[in-house]
Amino acid sequence: MQTLLTSGAMSRAGRQLALLLCSCCLAVAIPGGPAEEGCPAEPRQAAHYVAAVYEHRSFLSPDPLALTSRKQALELMHRNLDIYEQQVTTAARKGAQIIVFPEDGIHGFNFTRTSIYPFLDFMPSPHSVRWNPCLEPHRFNDTEVLQRLSCMAMKGEMFLVANLGTKQPCHSSDPGCPSDGRYQFNTNVVFSSNGTLVDRYRKHNLYFEAAFDTPLEVDHVVFDTPFAGKFGVFTCFDILFFDPAVRLLRDSEVKHVVYPTAWMNQLPLLAAIQIQRGFAIAFGINLLAANIHHPSLGMTGSGIHAPLKSFWHHNMESPEGHLIIAEVAKNPPGLVSTGNATGKMDPSHRKFLELLAGDPYSEKDAQDVHCDGAPKSTTNASPTFNSEMMYDNFTLVPVWGREGHLHVCANGLCCHLLYQRPTVSQELYALGVFDGLHTVHGTYYVQVCALVKCGGLGFDTCGQEITEATGMFEFHLWGNFSTSYIFPMLLTSGMTLETPDQLGWESDHYFLKKRGLSSGLVTAALYGRLYEKD
Repeated sequence: MQTLLTSGAMSRAGRQLALLLCSCCLAVAIPGGPAEEGCPAEPRQAAHYVAAVYEHRSFLSPDPLALTSRKQALELMHRNLDIYEQQVTTAARKGAQIIVFPEDGIHGFNFTRTSIYPFLDFMPSPHSVRWNPCLEPHRFNDTEVLQRLSCMAMKGEMFLVANLGTKQPCHSSDPGCPSDGRYQFNTNVVFSSNGTLVDRYRKHNLYFEAAFDTPLEVDHVVFDTPFAGKFGVFTCFDILFFDPAVRLLRDSEVKHVVYPTAWMNQLPLLAAIQIQRGFAIAFGINLLAANIHHPSLGMTGSGIHAPLKSFWHHNMESPEGHLIIAEVAKNPPGLVSTGNATGKMDPSHRKFLELLAGDPYSEKDAQDVHCDGAPKSTTNASPTFNSEMMYDNFTLVPVWGREGHLHVCANGLCCHLLYQRPTVSQELYALGVFDGLHTVHGTYYVQVCALVKCGGLGFDTCGQEITEATGMFEFHLWGNFSTSYIFPMLLTSGMTLETPDQLGWESDHYFLKKRGLSSGLVTAALYGRLYEKD
């Protein structure tokens, strides 16, 4: 299998290659409905396993800042655990071999360091202690949540991944020990199908979580399974950073990641299912992502994502949780190099290669050319403008007419769009670029090329959050990225994920090609991360 952005492939920025996405077969089953087949029915073979993720609408503390007792904390957590147990039972009936639950799903969020304390379980190190909490419930105090999770895994005969708050006493001689004498961690736990505690991951990239400590060293957790080999583990905001997410995947044997998250959607570039799918495509892995479900807080979006196919859930209307069960390839069907073969090349791709061969714009800023009308064909005839997108100052050009080639530049990054449209909708689209340090709700360096539908007809609406669109495109989107960590994102109307037809490197430019959208385009983006500039 050839992957797109594993450590080997990531060093190939200068090589001319194109990656063609092929088909794959998956099946999903949801309680109350039949399995949806992605290919003709056939007996499940050893080449696949069955995974489940649950998007959970959790019972929350009415006042997370108030002090409470351990008994009261357990009462609330057991209500959430009761729902977890129901989902394990349902998943077991459908043959699931692993289930993933979301971040903060058991205890909730918005606590202080003091108010969360009654909700914390004691966490022994799985590396130094072999322990089955279900069979040895009295071995350690304050482990009631771990005991229930262990028993669920045993009863369901499946691997179970869940997130909880944990505590670890420390001594004043420890230079990192907090003043209250304990570490408090946002922790993922992994149980085997017999209930044994296999491993734990302590979240490294905290997102305004005053209740928790950052581990002194990054946990790089990989656990082995009898049904699919190695899985990596990380949590929520970690997905945007090198450690631990990218470093884990330098191990070529890690083809699957379990990913509890409590993600607040932010369009047009960072909805939960967008970044989840982009990560799976970029690294050529399966991502089992379980998000919390609180639509009033913008929190929804879970999925079982393979490089070439996703089963996802995004629902801002329903108050209910949602279980996804899917058959997943042990070796994710990958991306096949097509090189520069021209025998069956379509005219748009030939035009794209011609533009690359004679690219006059890659080393200079975009021209600000005034345009009096909306031309049928646009080649650098659109005015540049600036608008805020994702709290960043993007430079953009409007996308007018039925076809054209546009470019726009910022700092060293130049983004290009070669497009055709069957009809021109009464909507404003724009091609945008950002190359700089993002500093709101986190600090990290990004390079982004994005084709977005604007919120209205004014330039100042480009970058607004929208979910519906009618504009249809066939296009190539590319840029002269200085990073090889690039996440492709394709989102159409109604929060629908699309798969690129082709993507990869050509002449030191990274490109994405798409034809035949299922519905109107909301966002097409290449989201690059320069970790070394954070």
